[in-house]
Amino acid sequence: MDTQGAAGDIRLGTARGRWVVLATVLGSGMAMLDGTVVNVALPRIGTDLNASLAALQWTVNAYLLTLAALILLGGSLGDRYGRRRVFLIGVCWFAAASALCAAAPNIEVLIFARALQGVGGALLTPGSLAMLQAVFHPDDRAGAVGAWSGLGGVAAAVGPFLGGWLVDGPGWRWIFLLNVPLAAVVVLVTARHVPETRDPADPGHFDVLGATLAALSLAGVTYALTEGLRGWSLVAGVVGVLLGVAFVFAERRSGNPMLPLDLFASRQFTSVNLVTLCVYAAFSGVFLLLTVQLQTVSGFSPLAAGVALVPITVLMLALSSRAGRLGKEIGPRLPLFLGPMICAAGVLLMLRIGPDASYWTDVLPAVTVLGAGMTLLVAPLTATVLAAVDVRRAGIASGVNNAAARAAGLFAVAALPALSGLSGEAYQVPAEVDDAFGTAMLICAGLLAAGGLLALATVRSDALQPDRPVAEPDCDWYCGTTTPPIGPGRGAAATEPDGPAPG
Repeated sequence: MDTQGAAGDIRLGTARGRWVVLATVLGSGMAMLDGTVVNVALPRIGTDLNASLAALQWTVNAYLLTLAALILLGGSLGDRYGRRRVFLIGVCWFAAASALCAAAPNIEVLIFARALQGVGGALLTPGSLAMLQAVFHPDDRAGAVGAWSGLGGVAAAVGPFLGGWLVDGPGWRWIFLLNVPLAAVVVLVTARHVPETRDPADPGHFDVLGATLAALSLAGVTYALTEGLRGWSLVAGVVGVLLGVAFVFAERRSGNPMLPLDLFASRQFTSVNLVTLCVYAAFSGVFLLLTVQLQTVSGFSPLAAGVALVPITVLMLALSSRAGRLGKEIGPRLPLFLGPMICAAGVLLMLRIGPDASYWTDVLPAVTVLGAGMTLLVAPLTATVLAAVDVRRAGIASGVNNAAARAAGLFAVAALPALSGLSGEAYQVPAEVDDAFGTAMLICAGLLAAGGLLALATVRSDALQPDRPVAEPDCDWYCGTTTPPIGPGRGAAATEPDGPAPG
């Protein structure tokens, strides 16, 4: 083992530096893979467990719900109790929940296990990037995050292919079982090679009330959107909205809020997060329903449906760094306008995907245009969010933006099937799915266009000008296809080592 082991002094070119990157990539990759492979498996899960469409929506939303509600709290726990420790707890928790998913005898147990997975994801995902920021030498942090992003992107590209192959082969339960040996490797590498860090200035007070109100509010609104605004679901929706209002008041009065409301005093920060809500709601809806459309209507196998999405990730891996640099050179306003508009054009091209669709003439052009728009959009979006706040608050700003993207996906998955007329067992009827898919794609294209127009009206062209220290020097990169980069819990500027790593 190399001798450069102190936190804040590890160099990327050393053996230990490479082990640290590997641990963070594998840890965050577990959560990322589940995000890309579960959608591919939904039709087969529904058939095997005799599940309704609403139940399948909850297999996605149970995970997003706990992740969105707790991810900011997870970052705070890492800052206080040690980022490596909380990361390892999250990895083990995620693996145990994955094993329960794989063994689920019915859809109810699967939904419960997916909610537990989200808790594990909320503990491990903020820690992956926070550890990189804390343990590497300042000169190597940008390179470390770039390597993390690039390798994480490879995991995202492999996800749909791997998920489709597993569903077609040994079965959908293996998409969860794979997390168990992967988690064992992450634990061994992290315990051996990653030093502990924490924030010495952390006050040690956690916003438990805020986290509880956020989770209950999201749950109530999501239940209402999934079940339809009638009867008890309408009551749940109203209660969810009221709890959301209570959450805002609680955060305003808290001495150490999970969501610092003063961040939104920045018009730029607020507007870019609104753009995030629009575009990520659309992305979640597209990725959920496209895989169902390809399998149920177009007759694609799960493997072929998964592979169909790979060009999006390939484009982002190849071109995201250039898009990030372009945003800095010409300003983010134009990329944040054109990116969603190009995405909307790609989504409209998906209206051609129907019975007996050809991959080469119907599917590939649509996903290529969508991928091009996402490539132009995502890196400048994240960079603009971080540039809108002081450098000391880069971590919490990234966390808020990430939570906004998760919440947008949560509501889109809940509401879009009902808005498009798809419910009950209709997801197994090709004609019903085809009609609903067309309506849903029009809604998603509208959301993307709204996001682009909002960016054109509110984002400043000089938002990324170097008139002050850049909050995050690594925003040229983007990792994954459906979520923005995960930022450190509350920034890594104030960190201290907790002793060398074991061994």
